[in-house]
Amino acid sequence: MLKRVVVALMPLTEQFELGVACEVFGFDRSGEGLPTYDFSLIAGVPQPIRTRVGYTIDVPHDLDSLDSADLIIIPAGGTEAAIDGSFVCGTEYDASIEPLLAKLRAAVERGAMVASLCNGAFVLGKAGLLDGRPCTTHWRHSASLAAKYPLAQVDPNVLYVDAGNVLTSAGTAAGIDLCLHIVRKYQGSVVANGIARRMVVPPHRDGGQAQFVTSPLPATHTETLAPLLDWMTQNLDSELTIGRLAARVNMSARTFARKFAAETGTTPARWLNDQRVLAAQQLLENSDLPMDSIAEVVGFGNAAALRQHFVRLRCTTPNSYRRTFRAAPLPA
Repeated sequence: MLKRVVVALMPLTEQFELGVACEVFGFDRSGEGLPTYDFSLIAGVPQPIRTRVGYTIDVPHDLDSLDSADLIIIPAGGTEAAIDGSFVCGTEYDASIEPLLAKLRAAVERGAMVASLCNGAFVLGKAGLLDGRPCTTHWRHSASLAAKYPLAQVDPNVLYVDAGNVLTSAGTAAGIDLCLHIVRKYQGSVVANGIARRMVVPPHRDGGQAQFVTSPLPATHTETLAPLLDWMTQNLDSELTIGRLAARVNMSARTFARKFAAETGTTPARWLNDQRVLAAQQLLENSDLPMDSIAEVVGFGNAAALRQHFVRLRCTTPNSYRRTFRAAPLPA
């Protein structure tokens, strides 16, 4: 169930990550047949909530609203040092944040989702919610997060991590990816794609994609592979080998593989199979085709291969996914 969404703001809130949560969950798109959410902002601590650029956000310190939330979001705010109270008296801040931390722990205990955007992961770490769990944050803060919370399994290379009902994202635009992932996970690709279309962003980037590329690549005659990616999504049922793809953009197979990883953060085979899973999701939601037919249409060839890749990416079987998202109408 994903209905009530509450965003708890920290001092020195970053307005981009806050805007991401507001845009995905706080915008009324019911006129387009998309669900609406019971969305609210609260102050996570009693102190005034000031943004990093100086203006103040007037929101109530209403922690009790977290008790009924299906999803609690902690956007970016301050720095990792700020979580220890560097911008206010340390002991005073520790006392003021503890009620929020207790609410976050209670939310996870009852099965609600708690998600952090960028360095909001430090709040989850302070609450003990990252202990023994895989997680991520902005690559610039990952070493600090790992040092401060050594029981957390910090992965600095991914866009976001879904560890059950504790979710974390990398910085800035990765927050969009995580929020759309949550929508897709609980309400299906039709809803997530509809929201993404309104936001004019890609409907899906896999969480395992790299946050950034560490080294530049030699210049090529092809400035971007976007036209090729579009062509690949239109020809998922074809045999798309590295050699065929490289020849289409006039590159050697080795140069093409490097260029592809630089632009997408993954390999051609992984990207292609992920796109095939996305196409299969839409057919599972919107058609009565049998599994073998869906597998053939999206390029997996047979239902066994479809199942293997679907479980890898979605942690559920195609049949279970179809039962969930074909049986339930879109939320009002």
